[in-house]
Parts: sequence; C-alpha cells; structure tokens
Amino acid sequence: MKIAVLMGGRSGEHQVSLRSASYIIDSLVKAGHTVIPIGITNEGQWLQHPDILAMLAEGRNLAPAAPVVLDLSFQGQGLICNGEPLDIDIVFPVLHGPFGEDGTIQGAFELAGIPYVGSGILGSAVAMDKAQMKAAFRNFNLPICSYIVFSQWEWQQRRQELLDRVVESLGWPVFVKPANLGSSVGISKASGDKEFLEAVEIALRYDYKILVEEEIRGREIEISVLGNENPRASVPGEIIPANDFYDYQAKYIDPGSRLLIPADLEVAVRERARELALEAFKAVDARGLARVDMFVTSLGEVVINEVNTMPGFTEISMYPKLWEYSGISGPELVNTLVDLGLSWHRRRLQLQHKYEVNS
Repeated sequence: MKIAVLMGGRSGEHQVSLRSASYIIDSLVKAGHTVIPIGITNEGQWLQHPDILAMLAEGRNLAPAAPVVLDLSFQGQGLICNGEPLDIDIVFPVLHGPFGEDGTIQGAFELAGIPYVGSGILGSAVAMDKAQMKAAFRNFNLPICSYIVFSQWEWQQRRQELLDRVVESLGWPVFVKPANLGSSVGISKASGDKEFLEAVEIALRYDYKILVEEEIRGREIEISVLGNENPRASVPGEIIPANDFYDYQAKYIDPGSRLLIPADLEVAVRERARELALEAFKAVDARGLARVDMFVTSLGEVVINEVNTMPGFTEISMYPKLWEYSGISGPELVNTLVDLGLSWHRRRLQLQHKYEVNS
C-alpha cells in the first residue's frame, strides 16, 4: 500500500516523533509498502520530501520540500501537494503530544474522509488530557493514585490555598505534570514548597492545566495493547530508570535505564496487570494501539498511571519491544496497525449520516 507517515509536529515531543517515525518507516518499507513521508515543522508547516525526516532532525534547509495542505472536503484524498492529491491508502500519524495525539489531527482526517492509524477523536483527546483520563479511569473503578488538578488561572488567584491542599491531601513528595503532554516533558518531582513552586512554573510552560499526583512507591510496569473491539495485551515489561524517576533524560538520553522483558511478576499479578491494561484501554475509548503504564507495589497491588495512544516507537521504546518478545516483528506490527486503521475506517463509512423523515 501507499502510506503517508506524518511526523514532527508542534509539540514538545517533536524530536521523539522523528525518532519514532524512523522505526515506523523502516518497518513499513520492510513490509513492502511505499512510504510518503510528511514532516510538520515546529511552526506547523506541512512539508513533503523523500528526505524530510533527516531534514527536520538535522536542521537542514527545508526549501527543497514541497508544501502539503489538507482539503477537508469529504473525498478521502485531502492531502494536497503541488496542487494534486497525494495517492495514498492511509495515514500513519506518528505524532506525540498536542496537535497530533490529542484528537486534533484525527478530527481533520475524519472531516476529510482519510483513513488513519490509531485512536479516534475521543480516545485521543481523553488519553491526552491526564485529568480527563483519570476521570475516565475513576468512572471504570480502576485503581489510580490520588491527584489534584488546577488551571493556570486558579494558580494565579489561589496559589497558597492550592499549595496547602497539596500538602494536606497528597503530602510530599508529589509529581507535577502538564495535563496535556507526554514523554515526561515538563514533569518534575517536588519534595517541598520551593521545589513545588518551581515545578508548577516548569509545567505551565507546556500547558495551562496542571496535574499533581501523589508518589506511588512501586515498580514501573508497561503493557502494550493492540486491537480495536477485541484488543489483546502483551506481556508486561519493567522500566528500571537511570534517574530518580523515568524522566525525559532517563528515557531518551541516559544509557543507564534498563528495560526488563518480561517483567518478573507473580502469575496472579501479571494477569491482573494485563486485565487492567485492557480495561484502561477501553475506559478512554482507545483503538488500534496504546501503551498502558502502571505501578506494582511491594504488596502486589496494581495502580494504573496512564494510557498513551501513540506510544514511542524509538529503538529503545517499550511498545514495539514487548510485541517483539511475543513474536511480532516490526513489519508485522505495522501491518496489523494499518489493517486495524483501515478496518475502522470501513466501519465508519457504513454509518448513516443522512436522516430522512418519512412523510
């Protein structure tokens, strides 16, 4: 098939997206597909060029690349380059964070009638907003940590009140996160007032809404989920972070972090984790793929942390590695994801969108 791979984007995870796209493109080519790479700059410009990945990653001159625009007419051929529709079968949006993993790009593709890989508008939006994701988990009675959410405006107006609430309700230490971001960008651990104030200011650089969570002392476990209506869960993997927690440095830069596949868990705990991963996937209305992150305490209790609807696909990312352990290679994995995206698109086309009243 002819598959457009979308990468980069207006997000703090721009560089991670480029690294993920490299894995996806390589796997698609090995699977026999033709890849049409489309890069989105930090400024939001869409560009097509056979070497756009390297051009963005290395900061090269982008002048040779051709602009791409999106026609929202429902024709299924809405990606326009040099005045002509790009001949593609499906889009693989390898975009992490806002303007790519949050329902925005999914909504555009829905309007244009373009098939795409991954979760739809709702699943993407709910999983991107950590506050709404926690609310969805709570609605499904999933085990989660205690947390507090507040906006930038509330922080400006009621700073001391919110600080007191954090101390009384959560205690130290806490994790301070932008509500809408991933790859641990903008996340800090705070063990006192001064650190907390600094952590909030860092998080507010990336989002207007802040999530503050209690610390859960436990092992960091991740499970890959694959499927639409009847998803399946991989074996659990464990993260041994090089730093105090699995921050951006530990994920992508420090070579000291380790992935243990499979995680050494008791059978009952392992199956409980896999069961909860599938429940979390359904709770946010995810489709196609997701990585579910959780903690396992010393007592064997499983606490759901979050769902990532477009997890990392770098050479050190847990999502593809967990499926590789289960015997699904990179080419087989991307083939499955493309098939799932096309299958869901066909289902959407079967829905009736015109209502006529019988006279």
